[in-house]
Amino acid sequence: MEGLYSMGYKQATPIQQQAIPVILQKKDIIGCAQTGTGKTAAYLLPIIHQILNSKQRHLNALIIAPTRELVLQIDQQIDGMGYFCGVGSIAIYGGNDGITWEKQRHALEEGTDIICATPGRLIALLQSGKIDFSNLQHLVLDEADRMLDMGFIDDLKTIINYLPKNRQTIMFSATMPPKIRKLASEISSDPVQINIAISKPAERIVQQAYVVFDNQKDDLLKEILRNQEYTSIIIFSSTKDNVKLLEKKLRQADGSVKAFHSDLEQAEREEIMREFKSKKIRILIGTDILSRGIDVEDISLVINYDAPPDPEDYIHRIGRTARASKPGVAITFVNQRDQMKFFQIESLMGVDVTKMPLPESLGKGPEYDPEANRNAGKPKSKPMSGRHGKGKSGFQNRKR
Repeated sequence: MEGLYSMGYKQATPIQQQAIPVILQKKDIIGCAQTGTGKTAAYLLPIIHQILNSKQRHLNALIIAPTRELVLQIDQQIDGMGYFCGVGSIAIYGGNDGITWEKQRHALEEGTDIICATPGRLIALLQSGKIDFSNLQHLVLDEADRMLDMGFIDDLKTIINYLPKNRQTIMFSATMPPKIRKLASEISSDPVQINIAISKPAERIVQQAYVVFDNQKDDLLKEILRNQEYTSIIIFSSTKDNVKLLEKKLRQADGSVKAFHSDLEQAEREEIMREFKSKKIRILIGTDILSRGIDVEDISLVINYDAPPDPEDYIHRIGRTARASKPGVAITFVNQRDQMKFFQIESLMGVDVTKMPLPESLGKGPEYDPEANRNAGKPKSKPMSGRHGKGKSGFQNRKR
């Protein structure tokens, strides 16, 4: 309780209210809730409670998550919740030096209460040393849908083969596609299912969209960023190269901006996140790697510079704002090519996102007509032989 008070917890969220009693009963569980609803505490609190009442504490719990950032976030949560009761953990993830590798390997061999790990690094450690999981009581798969999307299914099955069958299996996921249900049936025993607000953004998020031509995006972005009421901003772009390019463009107008991408060393990424959390950086630019597992409160604005590839990614992106019962704004730039994609996002949510008028200085944008723009930007079918197939425009269309 001291740990909870020190971290500012006051009341349980719906997923915590429903999941904690089930986990305390040592039943398997598969929980589905949108991002930012308190899933981490929903499984950590009852696991810590059971560890304190367990005689066997050597590698008592294993938590697997898809990204280093999420692993570090979970590890920090354990530090806070377990600080006053002596429950310890170690984060296992790649992208670091040989000293860290040895430290992680030693911790696994010697034992700690909880291991938080990414699948790839954990497998490498399992295959390189004598790891004793015989006392494992709890297995947690956090962001299970994301791990499957990232191709970790075989890795997960390999890891599970190292674990005792008599354990509690806890799966948390933002979505519940058939592949998640199939995995749950293979690795758990009669799991209790909890579903809360699937695929719905928080009601506190003010959603807006600007229908634009591509050449209007940069000027519109700079216009929005001039509003100093937005003190903490995340901008999502579709590719790593676009993220780097945007950082160069925005740095000329606002020096308080950093790009966050996989080309950075792990130490650099951690430093950027510390600076962003402490408000030393106002604007953070990244790909969808930022949309999951980054726990930063007080983000006032999320901008989708490029429309996300699917509805679930949209939910995760805009879920970075309006956390901890605070309001937030999410703005999406929708070009002609992405209109049908954005229409499908609106359909999933059952919401018509407000289309904002462009500033007069930018001129007129395209009409929002998803059906008419269904094939915008797609290659046109052209014969591959004869003068039409060898023409300049035919090559450009195919390449694009």
